[in-house]
Amino acid sequence: MLISSWGRLNLEEQELVAVTGRESVRKAFELYKDKTFLPRGNGRSYGDVCNNKDGVLLWSGYLDNFISFDAEKAEVTCGSGVILRNLQRFLVKNGFMLPVTPGTQMISVGAAIANDVHCKNHHRFGTFGNHVKSFRLLRSDGEILDCSPEKNSGYYRATIGGIGLTGFILDATLSLKKVAGPWIIAENIPYYDLKTFFDLANSSEKDYEHTVSWIDCITGNGERGIFMRGNNDDTDTSGRDKHPGLSVKVPFTMPFSLVNTPSLYCFNKMYFALQCLKKGPFKVHYEKFFYPLDGILEWNRIYGPKGFFQYQCVVPTDTGLDAVQEMQKVIAESGQGSFLGVLKTFGDYKSVGMLSFPYKGFTYALDFPNRGESTLKLLSDLDAIVKNAHGRLYTAKDARQPREMFESGYGTETINEFLKYRDPKMSSDMSRRLMGV
Repeated sequence: MLISSWGRLNLEEQELVAVTGRESVRKAFELYKDKTFLPRGNGRSYGDVCNNKDGVLLWSGYLDNFISFDAEKAEVTCGSGVILRNLQRFLVKNGFMLPVTPGTQMISVGAAIANDVHCKNHHRFGTFGNHVKSFRLLRSDGEILDCSPEKNSGYYRATIGGIGLTGFILDATLSLKKVAGPWIIAENIPYYDLKTFFDLANSSEKDYEHTVSWIDCITGNGERGIFMRGNNDDTDTSGRDKHPGLSVKVPFTMPFSLVNTPSLYCFNKMYFALQCLKKGPFKVHYEKFFYPLDGILEWNRIYGPKGFFQYQCVVPTDTGLDAVQEMQKVIAESGQGSFLGVLKTFGDYKSVGMLSFPYKGFTYALDFPNRGESTLKLLSDLDAIVKNAHGRLYTAKDARQPREMFESGYGTETINEFLKYRDPKMSSDMSRRLMGV
């Protein structure tokens, strides 16, 4: 069947096999032994990390079982196909929360491990992988490996951030964070130059768990934005069963991208004004604070039939300000912009995965409508800035970086170490592009 990633850049012929447990995965390995395999969760990766052209996708959607929950140990064990939304709602109801979640709750636990996702609190809690106590990994030869920091530690470190190439994750045990309820006490601070953002980011990390900034790439000359920070409300236990209202849905793929210069100008101007009105502090449900885009179902359709690229980089602290300023200049000169410009810091919290994305510095994420060669030229120009700043790109969102850029960012020595743990039958469009396998 024809399947694409969330970025909708292309449709590719792939075999989708729904698996229900270890035996069904083993049967798929045997039935399609002449093909390559790739685990797939909810398909929310933007680029080609979740695609395997002419191969087999092992869909984990039926592995959505809760195996155990231990409040005293603050841990939960569940199938790799459990969607974070369902897991989070269960946990909050019981006075806990995942320490780290990404910008969407519509991904699976397996995908969160494979992409080692991060949140707005990296300086406090690191990445998702930092809270994975253990998992069971099914290899294509039928062997099941129990992986943890103490047992099969090489496979543990290779699988976390390993973009699905080490085997199929059956289930995982995760450490939890105790919370009173679903509420975040948040604050919005407008700023009008990038230096102020960097000052706010540095000064906020001591007292605030969650910090992030929306940055205006169009109407603010790349300088203004909204700095958002917040903490879990540790007193209000109400509303543990409360969820935000119904989401709206983009009903169909637009015939052309609704994200263009006029619409970006209007949206960014309006968004900046509205956020300035609610400076705070104000109380907000965690779902609205962490996952604002989840309130718009199928929002990727607004980019039209050609889809869109998401670009996310990280650059070291000492080169961050200059790199972001240069990127803003290049974006402005290109005549292309993003209404989802997100700028935040990564703390000095070491990731456990070999190919994990974050390190201490600044990370910048942007969405660009696919305009063909002009967009590819822009992204290549951004690559040059990131590479010169000794940064790297996030594989969970990448769809086109050259192999040289990947090797420069993650290091050939680290990549070669990772390849020792790769399952020889696991492959993806991304792995073939970046690693040749």
